[in-house]
Amino acid sequence: MNARAPVSGVVTTFNNAATLDACLASLAFCDERIVLDSGSTDATRDIAAKHGARIAIRPFEGYGPQKQHAIDLATHDWVLLLDADEHLSDAGRAAIESELRAPRAEGYRLPRQEWLFWRWSHPRARANWQLRLFRKSRGRMNDVPVHAAPIIDGAPIDLDAPFRHYGEPALADRVDKVNRYSSGLVAHKRRKRVHALGLRILLQPTLAFLKLYIGKRYFLDGWAGYLAARTHAFYTFLKYAKVLEAQRRDDQSS
Repeated sequence: MNARAPVSGVVTTFNNAATLDACLASLAFCDERIVLDSGSTDATRDIAAKHGARIAIRPFEGYGPQKQHAIDLATHDWVLLLDADEHLSDAGRAAIESELRAPRAEGYRLPRQEWLFWRWSHPRARANWQLRLFRKSRGRMNDVPVHAAPIIDGAPIDLDAPFRHYGEPALADRVDKVNRYSSGLVAHKRRKRVHALGLRILLQPTLAFLKLYIGKRYFLDGWAGYLAARTHAFYTFLKYAKVLEAQRRDDQSS
């Protein structure tokens, strides 16, 4: 049997003491674990040290640049990138270890299962497939301002290696995140000068709701799924409404 290619588990952190232990424990099979912290004031770094992770500190300069710097710290070419509020399942670990004995691609999308306020998503709800396992020599973070994600040279393969995302524990936390993220997108979208902005404000929130509630089968998650889909629709409304607000202010000041 072929030896498994070595892999670096990479995590960026900021005050993630509540979830980091589970995250790093799930990466125990990795040949190294790297934690790039942006100034935590809780027990985040103590937890990372307990797991034997290599810890680096860097001021936060944006989601994409922060993750890219963490990836650059990896010793090995294969990188498994997780957020501090995510953890790999046992089945996911086994699938990755098996795949890395004879890799078929330069990167892999993994299915992410979501925590929806008080429950995990229904087993028959559609997972969010995300590129998280890749060769760093063939991959990099994109320049999207808020939802930065890795991209690779070539087409990724879907690998049934589930991982879980804790997300926000309460509706108030989700609304706060929606407000922060939508504000973070304003400058980026103003530079692009969004077309048909009025139609987007009117139509996109409903489409976003239907994409999750029907397309992703969040209706199987009861009220938790409805609230998750509805707050996602609100996020979609806010990100375009805030751009319209900014543009109208620009027009008045010019």
